[in-house]
Amino acid sequence: MKKTKNVGILIFDEVEVLDFCGPFEVFSVSSNVSAENSFNVFTIAEKDGPIYARNNLSINPKYTIKDCPDIDILIVPGGQGARKEMHNQMIISWINNIYPNLELLLTVCTGALIVGKCGLLEGLTATTHHSALNLLKDISPNIKVVSDERYVDNGKIILSGGISAGIDMSLYVVDKLLGKEAVSKTIDVMEYSY
Repeated sequence: MKKTKNVGILIFDEVEVLDFCGPFEVFSVSSNVSAENSFNVFTIAEKDGPIYARNNLSINPKYTIKDCPDIDILIVPGGQGARKEMHNQMIISWINNIYPNLELLLTVCTGALIVGKCGLLEGLTATTHHSALNLLKDISPNIKVVSDERYVDNGKIILSGGISAGIDMSLYVVDKLLGKEAVSKTIDVMEYSY
């Protein structure tokens, strides 16, 4: 019987499409290539109703922050909307409340700004989209910000740089959790250069 981990992806208006769709694809494909482990991947929003991602892509979240199942891996993507959501006390409180029970917290691009506002990055090494490196440092002054890494592993919190780096980070996490064979099969199905 397969062991299943719940992978929740936070979405919000003006979220960058590839920031959440790239990891969604990686974890979904990985579920189909591993004989022993799988991921139940779903989207989560603050409330019911469509979310309008960058360029008006309309998405219907599977769950809200009030009714989602327990999450093993939370992915916080970025995009222009992250600059608004980092001031959304409902989202900040929700992340802080579930954080102790998460196995992993992953950020893509400016999703790091939201997690930084949660106070969870203090003392860690972090990265984000190159245009937001200084803002991230302003939000979390006691972090080491790096600009030359696609992703940074701090143990429980793993952060990735801009947009496509979220795919690389997700493959790295699949390797970490499921091993090289699962990653090989995943990149073969995705026809992705890793």
